[in-house]
Amino acid sequence: MAAAADMPRMMRPGHGLMLIVFALLTLGVVMVNSAGLTIDPPRGIDLKQVLLGRPTVLAMVAVGMLLIGSRIPVQRLYTARGLASPVPWIILGSLVLLVAVHVPGIGREVNGARRWISLGPIGFQPSEVAKWGLIIVLAWYAARRAGAMGSLWRGFAPPMVLVGVICALIATEDLGTAVLIGMVAVIVLLAGGAKLWHTALLAPPAAVAVGAALLSSPYRVDRLRAFLDPYQDAQGIGYHMIQSMAAVAGGGLAGRGLGNGVQKFGYLPEDTTDFIFAIICEELGLIGAVVVVCLYAGLLLCGLAIIRRAADSFSRLLGLGILATIGLQALINMAVVTGLAPTKGIALPLLSSGGTGWALTAFCVGLLVSMDRANAAQVAEAPSIAGPG
Repeated sequence: MAAAADMPRMMRPGHGLMLIVFALLTLGVVMVNSAGLTIDPPRGIDLKQVLLGRPTVLAMVAVGMLLIGSRIPVQRLYTARGLASPVPWIILGSLVLLVAVHVPGIGREVNGARRWISLGPIGFQPSEVAKWGLIIVLAWYAARRAGAMGSLWRGFAPPMVLVGVICALIATEDLGTAVLIGMVAVIVLLAGGAKLWHTALLAPPAAVAVGAALLSSPYRVDRLRAFLDPYQDAQGIGYHMIQSMAAVAGGGLAGRGLGNGVQKFGYLPEDTTDFIFAIICEELGLIGAVVVVCLYAGLLLCGLAIIRRAADSFSRLLGLGILATIGLQALINMAVVTGLAPTKGIALPLLSSGGTGWALTAFCVGLLVSMDRANAAQVAEAPSIAGPG
């Protein structure tokens, strides 16, 4: 009987989340190392490089962040007051960092875009900090203003002004992430009680802003043209998309074999980052792609099981924002890689190479694990609260 009673505790959704994160990070380390193989200059790989290389170190940092997040009492993020509350610090820090990325000597340009801040040997993306931090802010706001969320001006408009400012700062260099943040913000606020017609009012100006951002940047227009007809300029603007689709199609059912991909040898740009899914499809085939999709589906299902059992609105909204960000980001990335959407520069969560993304995504999944622990503690206390009989 004791073993049966312990079984639900052993099989909690939070444990499933942690296993899935470990699996994604492990696959990410393997595939980033495989995609990093080159011919000119020659670059091979051995066991020592895999175990001690940069991707492995970043994965270990991400696991550490996962464990840290799993030990943070989520309710304290909501109940803390004054300077102890993370909300004002998140807002101020996000705005400062997004402005600082344009300051010479602090911001760093990579592939023609200023998305990075370098502080000595440490580099990170402020947009990632803002993306994940804003979820906490919106969940906090919607939970505290639950009675006013049905009002346009007292509920929906104030947080959307903040979202608009942050998205505008990010969109100058990274339109895809700005659109993702806007979509997640709307989802969280609607779940928090905002009206659907509030979103309808927001749609026209948002569409105008996105259109203006597209037209103001020739490379974004080229990406749209390449999506509509990549073969019109196969050696120019359509090259990236064509090579990505060639990698996806070249894998067949079982793939060419780990390390045996062809497109990574100078054909497919960004093969370790935004287009890692194309390398997975080429080397591991349809089977590998289905495994990746199932891992993300499992992560979302475990997360949904946790937030359904959460006792307070803040935890539910925070969990929803985390899951929406991971789910939409994965969906957009896979759509881009398979040619179903224009190139956007959005990474595949916990798979595409990137220290900031891996660490902060794992930390936020850790918050879901913390919620699961809180749910289990409440269930364990329920019999003693109810009393005998």
